[in-house]
Amino acid sequence: MISFILMVNKQGQTRCSKYYQWLPMEERVALESEIIRKCLSRSELQCSFLEYRGYKTIYRRYASLFFIVGTKPDIDAAQVGGENKENELGLLEFIHNLVETMDKWAGSICELDIMYQLEEVHFILDEMVMNGYIVETCKGATLKAIDLLERESRKGEAMFK
Repeated sequence: MISFILMVNKQGQTRCSKYYQWLPMEERVALESEIIRKCLSRSELQCSFLEYRGYKTIYRRYASLFFIVGTKPDIDAAQVGGENKENELGLLEFIHNLVETMDKWAGSICELDIMYQLEEVHFILDEMVMNGYIVETCKGATLKAIDLLERESRKGEAMFK
């Protein structure tokens, strides 16, 4: 199960964060800063997977952005003392699919697109991930829903002019 998704620039500033498990704000801030520091300090030659504080963290760098996904064992597996059986390569592929979807939506995705169109970025994440589980990987289906939202919002704006 996905616990969080972070989008971070090269300076370590979080541009977008989405949590699927509740954490107190102090813990979120501490966890984010520690994981971001760990990911940014690794070289290109090192593996994109790391385990930290019970989270299996998968990250990938695209231009000046890092996309970081953190997972924890499912609740039923954690009760039995099971380990995190998330497929790291599957999540790495999910990150790539997310970036391709965002590229298709915004042209070439960059930090400014995420900052100035944060609501749409959250809509894309909501279409692809629900309650920590990946529910949609088809770029067309994801973008169709986003396109419908944008079209309806334009209708509403035109109505009041």
